[in-house]
Amino acid sequence: MQIKLFTIPVTDTGIFMEEMNRFLRGYKILEIQQQLISNEHGASWCFCVKYIEGNSSFALSSEQKVKVDYRTLLDEATFKIFSRLREIRKAVALEEGFPAYTVFTDEELSNIAKLEEITRSAMQSIKGIGQKKVEKYAARFIQDIQMQTI
Repeated sequence: MQIKLFTIPVTDTGIFMEEMNRFLRGYKILEIQQQLISNEHGASWCFCVKYIEGNSSFALSSEQKVKVDYRTLLDEATFKIFSRLREIRKAVALEEGFPAYTVFTDEELSNIAKLEEITRSAMQSIKGIGQKKVEKYAARFIQDIQMQTI
């Protein structure tokens, strides 16, 4: 982790701010702290930027996962459940106004589909699914899957 400090006068015409923005676009930023400082020379914003060396677009592309074909990874019955879970996720995401992956990722859905019985505690045992997601979404998913199997 690296640290860079920026001081931008309140009267800045945009030159200092553009320099900071250019820097921010070029690195993966971990944290920014800011403070307004006033003294006899005037007022300035001071920014402490914690970042990781390397271009942020490079860091993002190296972290991207390879697209997984769950049809080949899951058996036919499990893939059918997985597909239904994706439909439920899509409906929930539309209702909530969130991207579908924020409800559950495909990996989380595939792990739910592999469960012998889909329950709240079983869902919470899956990596990435915590208590808040279970409280918010489990009942809907469990109910819709049970209706499908009846």
